[in-house]
Amino acid sequence: MGKKRHGDNNTESLSGELAGAIGVLVIVTGGLAAIKDKLGLSWTATVLLTAGVLVLLGYLAWRARRLLARLLTGEIQTSGAQKTEMPGAVPGGAEEEVDAAPIDAHLTTALSRAGAIGKDESILAEDVRTERLPVGTVYEFSMPRSRTHEDVAKKLGPIASMLGVTRLHLKLETSRKSERCVRLLVLDEPPFSNLFPAPTRQEIQAFPGVPLGHEVAGKLGGVPTFERASLLVGGMTQSGKTTFVNGLITCLLVAYGEFDLYLLDGKMCGLTRFEKIAVRYEASDDPAVMESMLDELLVRVDGRYAEMQDAIRNRRPVPKFKPVFFVIDEAADFYTHNGTADSKEQVRRVEDKSRSLVAKALESSINTVMLTQRPARDAIPVKVRDQFLYRMCLYVASEGSAKVALGDTYFETVAPIHPALLDSTIKGQGVLFAHGVSNLIRGFDFPDSFIWDIVDEVAARREKAIPDSPLRRAIGLMQDAGVEFMPTPDLAAALGITESNPVERGKRLSELLGVRADRVRSVRGYRLDTLKAAAMSGA
Repeated sequence: MGKKRHGDNNTESLSGELAGAIGVLVIVTGGLAAIKDKLGLSWTATVLLTAGVLVLLGYLAWRARRLLARLLTGEIQTSGAQKTEMPGAVPGGAEEEVDAAPIDAHLTTALSRAGAIGKDESILAEDVRTERLPVGTVYEFSMPRSRTHEDVAKKLGPIASMLGVTRLHLKLETSRKSERCVRLLVLDEPPFSNLFPAPTRQEIQAFPGVPLGHEVAGKLGGVPTFERASLLVGGMTQSGKTTFVNGLITCLLVAYGEFDLYLLDGKMCGLTRFEKIAVRYEASDDPAVMESMLDELLVRVDGRYAEMQDAIRNRRPVPKFKPVFFVIDEAADFYTHNGTADSKEQVRRVEDKSRSLVAKALESSINTVMLTQRPARDAIPVKVRDQFLYRMCLYVASEGSAKVALGDTYFETVAPIHPALLDSTIKGQGVLFAHGVSNLIRGFDFPDSFIWDIVDEVAARREKAIPDSPLRRAIGLMQDAGVEFMPTPDLAAALGITESNPVERGKRLSELLGVRADRVRSVRGYRLDTLKAAAMSGA
């Protein structure tokens, strides 16, 4: 029954469609006949004309419908109406303008392939400035809005590869005004391929701080101050550490003003040029000598802290102390024992006193500069080297050695420079890590004549500043006599001490001079250099 009903419906539908078609045909025929009679055309012309009109009307209807659809979706702006912007689009059509702006193909390709920017991002040509220097080219540019200078810092190695150079050819500088600003120096040759001339006194004095060497572009580089800061320098043998520290002391003498200098010369002759102006100079690799100097400096630390406490209690300004620099060359030797119980105990004391000095002395203006040619894990005790604010590493052969000098987390900092990549044939170049920033510098190699002139001038200036006192009179007596050592009885008599008892005479002379006597070939007395150092220290 269902099939029969379905067939009946189909028959009825076909009959209806046939009737409609006949009706349309009749209407069309009537319409064409009316047009033919009205225009007086033949049947053929009438049919063609009618078909053309219908086609034209259909096309106009399609165009009208498409235009209406575009207006409704916002693709076309009408007068007085605002364009509807998609979420995330740059206002005012800036996004389309950026896409259309010219790009710097050189930087865009290098940064994109290195992974510093995305493949769909670019460096705009209008945001790039180049500067040609004698040593290379500086590119100053802005990163895309979704990137910062850190993206460049993390990819300096791959970027160098894309530019056809090494990591050491690149120097990255950032801006404190914008995270997107990058200044990238690309050297033409490996750093320090040519030696820069040593700076003049005027250049050292004009530097805002203490210069330590030349940067890769030839400018002076260093630290803003040594106030409350100490320096640890590591590097392989013959990498230029002693030359570097000689340049550092020379710059301190020119730029830092008056200070007391304590020198522990583990190389025996590396620091001898400055013996004349040192409060105390020792050429030794004996831990006992270092312990003696540490004890002397810790007494000064305690005395300065006592003065500060007294000033605070009495509501006075905290006194400003004369800076003190304790320079130790070949420091690792002083933390090595010979296997005996006494030696091990002494080295343990040296470690504790070193840590105490470096950690506590900064507040009292006593600074330590420590150099070691064996930057191994056990060379400088961790509790000592962790106290240094400034770090410098010359050439080393491994990452582990670099971490000893620069810190265990150094390679996690921004734009680290691996010291193992340095050219070991270029002496005195190293990575300076200060205030969280790495900088490649090469220490100054001053001529001996320049250093000697500076030392002589400082010595003469300090001698003039020594006040009139028994100590100064004792120095004058020895200089007039032309002797470097004077026994206690002779010096006591010259200063008017008539005590006959040798022990009491020695005590009175020591109290008068404020200096302990030395012993030379079983004879107790006073060295001229010791008296000068004491006088300059108190001046």
